[in-house]
Amino acid sequence: MATTTIGRTAPQGGEALRHSEGPVARNIEEYTARLPSDVFLWAGGASIVASATLHLLGRKDDAQFVGHWAPTLLILGLYNKLVKVAGSDRVHGG
Repeated sequence: MATTTIGRTAPQGGEALRHSEGPVARNIEEYTARLPSDVFLWAGGASIVASATLHLLGRKDDAQFVGHWAPTLLILGLYNKLVKVAGSDRVHGG
């Protein structure tokens, strides 16, 4: 059975096997797929709020450090969503 993702059909059979993930990536996918996607969204938002608060308190270096977490957390949330939709389980039956 084909999986439709972002307007196209995912490859099946031999091509999917040739592009399969290694054991480390599969373990990361299994772990992240268990986390709700909202966790990353809330963590990214909290990072932005914490950064703004630190900036208002005059701790500009700390604000910049914490503010840099937001894009990373949001991208991890995107990765989490992609793993749930089109993870390597199409080859490994996860």
